[in-house]
Amino acid sequence: MPRPPLSPWLAYSCLALSMALVGSYVALSKPLVAALPVFLLAWLRFGIGGLAMLPWLQKPAHEAPMGPQTRKLVFLESFLGNFLFSICMLYGVSMTSAVAAGVIMASIPATVAVMSWIFLRERISLRVWGAVACAVLGVALVSLSKPELLANAAVGPEADLMHKNAWLGNLLLVGAVLCEAAYAVIGKKLTGVLSPKRITALINLWGFALVTPLGLWVAWDFDFAAVAAPSWLLLVFYALAASVWTVWLWMTGLKTIPANQAGVFTVLLPVSAAAVGVLVLGETLTGTQMGAFAIALAGVVLATLPQRGSPSRSLRASSSGSELHTNPEP
Repeated sequence: MPRPPLSPWLAYSCLALSMALVGSYVALSKPLVAALPVFLLAWLRFGIGGLAMLPWLQKPAHEAPMGPQTRKLVFLESFLGNFLFSICMLYGVSMTSAVAAGVIMASIPATVAVMSWIFLRERISLRVWGAVACAVLGVALVSLSKPELLANAAVGPEADLMHKNAWLGNLLLVGAVLCEAAYAVIGKKLTGVLSPKRITALINLWGFALVTPLGLWVAWDFDFAAVAAPSWLLLVFYALAASVWTVWLWMTGLKTIPANQAGVFTVLLPVSAAAVGVLVLGETLTGTQMGAFAIALAGVVLATLPQRGSPSRSLRASSSGSELHTNPEP
């Protein structure tokens, strides 16, 4: 028998913990990026995560077999949310400034809300729009207050090259925003027909398949002996956090919470990354940044306040409206 849906507050906790973990491993993965090439790192991440989730690939007895549309959505979830998002993000950041990247990525909650309205027909209340506005404003202010903003006046060949490629970098980051929003919307649809564990395992398997050619190409000439033991331990944590824990927590929360509300929780990614930077890496925060984070967190509070009427009724309506509208699959 399928498990009953979580209570709203437990689902909110899953979403919050998922984004907090993402921010944590993003901040702690800096040594990994220095020790391993990006595509090799991604390949090892999916491989380790896949080994940890082998039992999750088995179809539960209560689930119907996947039809063609479900299989297509599983592939798109991995291709857009894992593979294409990473490429757009990594290359986009390398071609533009960190400030521009932060401002563009701040639009994720709003993009999720709009796409959930278009594709899932979710009704978005004024309170949720207010939460989205707080999230976007808070994260954008954090980016605008970074020291990199003062470095935009720098001159030299590297600065000229970045300036020439900035438009392409910004365009790639817009693509990353659309990929992340699609990840939330498609994930909401998949939770109507598949369990969170199976979704997590299947999209990781597709991620491994997509990145394997690039991973093998980089691994061919890579000196694995040069990687220190602590980096291998950090890699295991990174793989489990990125491929297993965060995805399962996100899909578990998304099964109960509408996608437009869940999108607001993405603001916890930069908040947790900043907290790790301060507590672990010895970084500092300015007063402006702390105020901006407060605005972003106010959006989370606004999104989670109880609604008028029956919460369970509205959640059931949202969940049923987001399921796959297809004929019963054999």
